[in-house]
Amino acid sequence: MPTEDSPPVITGIGVTAPTGIGVEAHWAAVLAGKSGIDRITRFDPTPYPVTLAGEVSGFSADDAVPSRLVPQTDHWTHLALAASEAALADARVDPAALPEYEMAVVTASSSGGTEFGQHEMAALYQHEPEWVGAYQSIAWFYAATTGQLSIRHKMRGPCGVLCGEQAGGLDAIGQARRLTRRGARLVVTGGTDASLCPYGVTAQISTGRLSTGTDPARAYLPFDRAAAGHLPGEGGAILVLESAASAAERGVTQPYGSVLGYAAGFDPAPGSGRPPALRRTIGQALADAGLTAGDIDVVFADGSGTPAEDLAEARAISAVFGPYGVPVTAPKVLTGRLYGGGAPLDVATALLALRDGVVPHTAGVESLAPGCDIDLVREAPRSAPLRRALVLARGHGGFNAALVLAR
Repeated sequence: MPTEDSPPVITGIGVTAPTGIGVEAHWAAVLAGKSGIDRITRFDPTPYPVTLAGEVSGFSADDAVPSRLVPQTDHWTHLALAASEAALADARVDPAALPEYEMAVVTASSSGGTEFGQHEMAALYQHEPEWVGAYQSIAWFYAATTGQLSIRHKMRGPCGVLCGEQAGGLDAIGQARRLTRRGARLVVTGGTDASLCPYGVTAQISTGRLSTGTDPARAYLPFDRAAAGHLPGEGGAILVLESAASAAERGVTQPYGSVLGYAAGFDPAPGSGRPPALRRTIGQALADAGLTAGDIDVVFADGSGTPAEDLAEARAISAVFGPYGVPVTAPKVLTGRLYGGGAPLDVATALLALRDGVVPHTAGVESLAPGCDIDLVREAPRSAPLRRALVLARGHGGFNAALVLAR
């Protein structure tokens, strides 16, 4: 029987990603190396240097979201609402059957509702204030998705949002774990993002980290000699995290996995001479899990796609595990970086890898950049007995986080 100290378990996953809608569709695409990267269709990207992105193909808010919420919320929230319904169904949870104050919601967001915001601001600039809809005041806000999920499922426990760019997705899960330790029975967590509009893409271009490549198969190549930035994407994953006791009480016998350890860090200021924080963050996550480097069977890398950041991450991994010491993968090459949704999707993918005993490959990467002394799984998935996985995430501005999962 689980005890109060038993780690929380993930009992449900919902995916709305460029690789597919639904857990098994996403997983099949990952194993096949089927990319969701293509030319942007949500707006005409011709005037912009970045023309490729990962879009969620086949998604219809009208089919997946209650009709009254469609005009009130952004595309980013639509994707999360659909993923949360799938995650709860996957976990076989009926929120109405559980105490509402023992359920919580914690999500990650990077951009907020930029597409909705751009539309409303354009209405303001081109017309009069009366043209701006009342929902502009909430739909763009970082916490809008958390609020809508809480309202929809009547989850009135502690709710929040973490804003750490890509790292925020792991921070949200880390906070969800804390809440289960403080009495929450169940937490809907993870995140989505969707900033594929002129305003959103322009903001991303300003970082200098986006790829301007025009070949979908070669534009985003983390750890490769030809790495020249990453591509943006939309979507992510929503997870149901439960205390082990709650899952056992509901009769769950085969959860996807458990969250053993978590840590977060922040890089020192550029030019300070101090090393990046990722190595220390990995060590703290392992210590939090009560594990050593030898206990980890696979690392899901952040995979920035920019040469300097790739090298820094590869060095951190090699410093902890030794050169070529553990299989490493970055399946986000198939989706682009999903920011607040990227790390939760990596967590979902890692859990599926643990379930099936297979490390997905990093499609497209051909030749490792000098100094990237890691065992990057390439060309094809690699079968292996997998017990534990480490998921890494970094965010623009210095955020970084690490999460340890167990089968």
